[in-house]
Order: sequence, then C-alpha cells, then structure tokens
Amino acid sequence: MPRIVSICLTDWPVARLMRAGATPDDGLPLVIAAAGAGGLRLTAVNPAAAALGLRRGEPLGRVRARLSTPLHVHPADPAADAAAFARLCLWAQRYTPSVVPFGPAEACDGLYLDVTGADHLMGGADKLVANLAARLARAGIPARIAVADTPGAAFALARHGREEMACVPSDETEQILRPLPVEALRCEPAVAVALKRLGLRRVGALLDAPRPPLARRFGEALLLRLDQATGRRPEPLSPISEPVRYGAARGFLDPVGSQEIVVATARRLMAEIAPRLEADGLGARGVRLSLHRVDDVVRALDLGLSEPSRCPDHVARLLQLRLERLGSGLDAGFGFETVRLDVAATGPMPGRQAALDTGPVPPGARIAGLADALRQRFGRPVIRLSPRASHVPERADRIAPWRTESRHTEPWRVERVVLHWPDPDAGIGPRPLVLFDRGEAAEDVIALVAEGPPRRFRWRSRLHRIAHAEGPERIAPEWWRETGIPRDYYVVECESGHRLWLYRDGPNLPERPAAWFVHGLFA
Repeated sequence: MPRIVSICLTDWPVARLMRAGATPDDGLPLVIAAAGAGGLRLTAVNPAAAALGLRRGEPLGRVRARLSTPLHVHPADPAADAAAFARLCLWAQRYTPSVVPFGPAEACDGLYLDVTGADHLMGGADKLVANLAARLARAGIPARIAVADTPGAAFALARHGREEMACVPSDETEQILRPLPVEALRCEPAVAVALKRLGLRRVGALLDAPRPPLARRFGEALLLRLDQATGRRPEPLSPISEPVRYGAARGFLDPVGSQEIVVATARRLMAEIAPRLEADGLGARGVRLSLHRVDDVVRALDLGLSEPSRCPDHVARLLQLRLERLGSGLDAGFGFETVRLDVAATGPMPGRQAALDTGPVPPGARIAGLADALRQRFGRPVIRLSPRASHVPERADRIAPWRTESRHTEPWRVERVVLHWPDPDAGIGPRPLVLFDRGEAAEDVIALVAEGPPRRFRWRSRLHRIAHAEGPERIAPEWWRETGIPRDYYVVECESGHRLWLYRDGPNLPERPAAWFVHGLFA
C-alpha cells in the first residue's frame, strides 16, 4: 500500500524570516503585510500575534489602531519565500526521492513525501515522522505532519486534524476522515460554503449522502476529491527534480521523426551548451535527451560518459548508436515537436590550448570513447580487469566497471590507463584470455618426464593430446597469506588447436603424485 506524508507549514513566511535572523526573537507579535484591497493587509502572523486575535487578511491600519503593544511589521517577499521553500523540498529528499510541493488546491504552504518502500529504512512510518518532526522543530520550522494511504487523507488530517503529528493505519482511512470538516477535501471555498448551508458540514455526511444528487448539484470535482481522499480513485504526484543548470531545447513547427534530424539537433544543442560548461571548467559526465511527442508523451534517453566531455560530435555519435540499437522501439508516433538536451552530471574538465598542443593524445581519451561507444551499441556497461596487489593468478585482478585511473585524486583526469597485461620486462609469462575462478581437474595425465609437461590428459570428459608446450612458470604461494605448494604453469597447444593454461600442483613425488589442473583458455 502507498504511504504518503503530508507536511503543512504553519506561517512559512514568518518561519523563513526567523531562520534568516531578519527580526529579533523578543516574543513580540510579528506580522507580514502585503498590498491588497484597501491598502496593506496581513498575510502571515506569528503565534504571539495570533494570540492577540490577529488573522490573515486583516487591514494593517485597523490592527495598528486597536493594538497598544509594539508590533513588528515586515513586508512580504514571495520570491525569498519560494526560494527557501525550494531548498526545503530538496532537503526533504533525504527521506525519499518523491517530494511534491503543495499546489493551488491546498491553499497553504507544504509538501508531500511519498515514502512507499522507503519508510522501512528508518524503522517504519512512525519513526520516520518522529525524525522529520524533530528535525523541523530544531530548525525552527513549525509544521503539522500526517501519514496516510492517500495524499488527500494525509493533507486533511495534517491541516484539519486535532493532533500535530498523526499516522493513519491502512484500514482506517475512511473512519479518520469522517469527523473532519468538508474543507479538508480541498474543494472550492464556494462549494464548502454551499455544503454547510445544506447541513453537510463533515466528510462523513458526504460519504453517507447519495452520490447522484451531489454530482448534479456540485459537479464531478467534489466526488473526485472525495474518492481521491478515500483511495477509490488514484491521485498521481509529480516529484520535483534537481534544477538543470545546463540545457537547451529546440522546437519544430512540423513534428520530426527521423533519426538523422534528432541526432543533428542534439549535436547543435550540445554545441550551445559547451561554451557554458567551458566557462565553468566543467564537462558532461551524463546527458539526457528528452523527445516530446505531439501527444504529450516524453521519451527520455540517458547517456553516461566515462570521462567529462564537451565535444558535440562525441555526444551525437553516442546518441546515434543508442538510437540505432533502439530501432523501432523509439516509437516516434506522429513525430516529436521538441527535442531537449540536459546535462545531468558534470565533472571538472580543465581547458586545453589545442592550437599549440602537439603532444601525443593520451591513451585514455581513445579508450574512453571506445568504452562509451560499446556501452551504447550493446546496451551493457563496459567492464575490465582491474589489477590487484597479488601474483596468484586468481587474485591478480578483479572485474570492475571501466574507468580511467590517474595518480591524481580526481578520477576524471586521464593521465594513464591501467590495463591488465603482463609486462614482458618483468619476467611474467602470457596470461589466458579466459581465466577460471579455480582450476579444473585434469585426469589420466601422462608425461614423459616427471617434472616435464604432459603429453596427454583428459579434461571435461575429452582426451587431449599435446602438440606443443611452453614452460614451466613457477608461481609460489603468498607466504603472508597461507602456506601452500608452488605451481608450475605450462602453455600447451592441443592437436585439436586449443591452447590451454595448465599447472601442476607441486612436484611429482612417489609418495605424493602431482595433480594437474586447467586454469584458463587462450584465444
């Protein structure tokens, strides 16, 4: 079942002022005024002003006339309130990525948190709400919080419930809504007034009333809000996302569906974004191509880059490979009317003086382009063997995602690319292309010399005859890890053409015949 948290902020402009330190916390009444009908009117009040009977919408002149105590008055600043509220929404993503601000229907400041599948990370919805309320209280942000199965029920309980913090069980949503006023359904004020004139003051009265007369008198909107609150009809939420700093879009009078036009447009959009990235010393690590169809369907393609890049041709080439792989799966429909390109992730990319740079191209730059192309062509991440500090073959490397490594702390600066390949000057023999996790036993081994290579053996139920052998290469166990027996490795070529990597586990002694194992396959 879905679980929605509703946070109703009490007089958010006042809380924002207090947090900014714009007014002294001396306990005196504080109000915020803005221009309205007939002059300045109150838009927000603090608890001290509310205790004196001040309410939103009152004329400021009338309030000054009837008060004998000092009064702090601050002008309204909707832009600053909105900016601070946006930061609060981003902060709330610590609990869930699905954070949705209140809309015009809620007629107040607040936000929804869709904690479905995320509340268990904090021990349940009750502990999540307790943690959220404690953090808001420490930050000096008064709020009323409720958890329910639907956004409508969570908002109704947070705004019009008796408790400042409540959690509704999944099977008690309708019972909790019944005693609440009809305004809790987020209906139009005129509709709420008309309902009260008819004696329908509580949500329970609407639930018990016949639906056809309500629909004829008040329209489908009232029944929609009622069904959304009780969970009979869904209420989708649109979560906020991080603001995109680097992006560009291109619209078309005639919708387009050609892959060539989409790729060419993306190249031009990246060319527009590149100067802004260069001015900030950044490169794109991830881009998103959004294709808006004429029927309001959006197709999004996400591309990840191995290293920061500002090259329009490189991005366009990757998009072309991605679109070729999708083929008919792109489903352009009646065409795309807007193509948008956004940089989803960035990384530092110092500028280079290309005109005077005559040095060799770093090998990592070419390998990075190859890795990106393979990833988009096959739709799978590119992996490689990353070396480890061990000379034992099964411990000498590990599989890891491809990335460039450098001596600097920033992994995006390409200085050298680490490839797992034996150094011929280090005395290390060739390594197979396929290395088994552990050696597979070879049976019925026959060798002409006790310490020499085998002439034939049986492996995987097949008899293999050796035409040529190279070795041995002795690899001793790591004394700091464990005691063991040295291995003698041979590169053998069978009469069938297979090239295998075999090893003998220790010397061949009369009291202990040596065991043979196949450890890898060469190309």
